[in-house]
Amino acid sequence: MKQPILTLLLASSVLSVGAQQKYSTDGKKVTVYTTAKQSELRLSPNGTSEFKAHGQPFETEVTIFVDPSKTFQTIYGIGGAITDAAAETFAKLSKEKQQEFLTACYDKDKGAGYSLARTHINSCDFSSDTYTYVKDNDKELKSFDVNHDKKFRIPLIKQAIAAAGGQLTTFVSPWSPPAWMKDNNNMLQGGKLLPEYRQAWANYYVKFIQTYEALGIPVWGLTVQNEPMAKQSWESCIYTADDERDFIKGYLGPTLKKAGMDNKKLIAWDHNRDLIYQRASTILDDPEAAKYVWGIGYHWYETWTGSGMQFDNVKRVHETYPETNLVFTEGCKEVFKLNNVDDWTLGERYGYSMVNDFNNGTCAWTDWNVLLDETGGPNHVGNLCYAPLHADTKNDKLIYTNSYYYFAHFSKFVRPGAKRIIASSNRDKLLTTAFINSDGKVAVIVMNRSDDSLPYNISINGNIASATSAAHSISTLIIE
Repeated sequence: MKQPILTLLLASSVLSVGAQQKYSTDGKKVTVYTTAKQSELRLSPNGTSEFKAHGQPFETEVTIFVDPSKTFQTIYGIGGAITDAAAETFAKLSKEKQQEFLTACYDKDKGAGYSLARTHINSCDFSSDTYTYVKDNDKELKSFDVNHDKKFRIPLIKQAIAAAGGQLTTFVSPWSPPAWMKDNNNMLQGGKLLPEYRQAWANYYVKFIQTYEALGIPVWGLTVQNEPMAKQSWESCIYTADDERDFIKGYLGPTLKKAGMDNKKLIAWDHNRDLIYQRASTILDDPEAAKYVWGIGYHWYETWTGSGMQFDNVKRVHETYPETNLVFTEGCKEVFKLNNVDDWTLGERYGYSMVNDFNNGTCAWTDWNVLLDETGGPNHVGNLCYAPLHADTKNDKLIYTNSYYYFAHFSKFVRPGAKRIIASSNRDKLLTTAFINSDGKVAVIVMNRSDDSLPYNISINGNIASATSAAHSISTLIIE
């Protein structure tokens, strides 16, 4: 009897897969939005198209194949970090320009529709000073107070939440514990958390989250430590993979659980793609640590060593630990120069990373500072960088870099709850990824970094719609 039963089970499985409902293009229209170099197109409507029957394409026909019936990770949000620098810069703008910024970033109809935010626990490099929330040696955290943040950062976060429609998924990250908790007695220059302060430091996260939430800022998740393998000239703290694993399972995880915060999304690593697999495997192969970890976060700065972006390392983590969520937690272009704000490669770096990160399983993507001033700061150690938007505070103007538009091609059209779907290009010049939103709208993103303009077809189940990818452009095609 065993063989017939097995045969029946296999046949049932095949029928189930074969019966999966195909996506119909009947009555559907494609609307194209484009940002292109050497043109006026900036997230601009750029034509419509309808599907027609076509059948098997030839190799000579440039085609992107889309299959909305094959779904992958759910998207939690796309947005950027609200730092002290962003908040201090925002405060220097007129009320009119402040509203322009809020609309440009957070309004999903009139702007980029950011749906995700990151902010920092204690100071970071993009703060004007170094600070904590407690007095020295206050192990019990009785003096804990976030008054520093109430002047600029908390008001901006609240306005961003309102501009986003009342909900902005927010996670928090520390750059360093207070100096007295560390072996170098310094918030800067790396150093390590002293063993006797592990519990006090774990309590600190809880205290921060409780305080922010009491002030009206819901906290969705947290990372263990920003860039735990970097000794920086700014706020930093070193954790080896073993250190982070042991801190999670012995202190931070149990402390969050005891405080009723086991629903907060705990994200490990929060550093570059180069060491992501080693860090993920060390933590996730330990069941006592892994049970507390919701995701693995990563940055794109592995390029500082001369490497390219190492997307395959992200893929390896996704292949090995498919139930663990991948979150891009920070990225920006370093070494700010005001006369380079129109450099087209700024946007292309974002688009290139986002297409590949999402295609390798990433479920949320977080830019670094949402706003900086005309110097690429403020920053208390001179680590000046680019942001999608800069404020010319002397002339009360906003400067929109190309990265703002490239980023918005994702954040505006790929909404929380969307699922990634199949998008496959038959030309290496056309990078692509695609999503189906919870309202049924399909967003196909097509990016062209080449010098060539390429006509192409979107193909779904043998039906095609036509479009053209301009040289050095990004388009989002909405199918509805």
